[in-house]
Order: sequence, then structure tokens, then C-alpha cells
Amino acid sequence: MTANVVKLMRGDAPTHLSPEAKAWWKRLRDEYALDDEAARLLLLVALEAFDRMRECQKAIAKDGMIARGSKRQPRAHPLLAVERDSRAQMLAAMKALNLDLEPPRDGPGRPGGVFYPGGKD
Repeated sequence: MTANVVKLMRGDAPTHLSPEAKAWWKRLRDEYALDDEAARLLLLVALEAFDRMRECQKAIAKDGMIARGSKRQPRAHPLLAVERDSRAQMLAAMKALNLDLEPPRDGPGRPGGVFYPGGKD
């Protein structure tokens, strides 16, 4: 078994993830108690796609969204499609994790400080 597989089975963040993705790993693993291998594998897929998306965003920011073709014609940066696909992969894996994204509340009723049009505040 590779070191990353052992770490994945223990629940530790794989070493190849970026520091930002490792922070998300720890937060999501702890907050949602992702303690089974299937959930950790889905989280890994999501965060690898997240890292790929971030790498594309950096390259696009550096190069610009318009690239030049072989005859100097303007065209979309090739990494725009990779960024889009990586975002879709990340969101699909997060959806498959079936996380309850509703923040916990202290009690019943609407959360404080939220304005509802037509309601009394």
C-alpha cells in the first residue's frame, strides 16, 4: 500500500493536496464526521478537482482569458474548459457526499439578524 492510501484509510489528508485543500479536508472530515473510506474517497476526488481548478485559475489569471491561435486569431484560453470541468467534478463529488449544508442553529425559528422582506424585524 502506498503512503497516501494508508493516510486515506486513517483519515489524514493526502500529502499531494495543496495547503488550502488540506485545510478543507480537515474541516469537512471533522465537521461532518467523514469516517468511512467511501466518504474519504469522495472527499479526495472533490479536493483533487478543487486543486486542479485553482491551478487553472492561476494560469488563466497570468495568461489572460484570451489566447492566440496558430494564425494569431483570438480564442478562449484552453484551461477555461479544464477549470469548468474541474469545478463540475468537485461539485458532483461534494453532492455525492450528501452533506447537510444547513448551518446548525442554537434553537428553533429563523436565525437572528436575517431580514425577510415583508416580515417584522
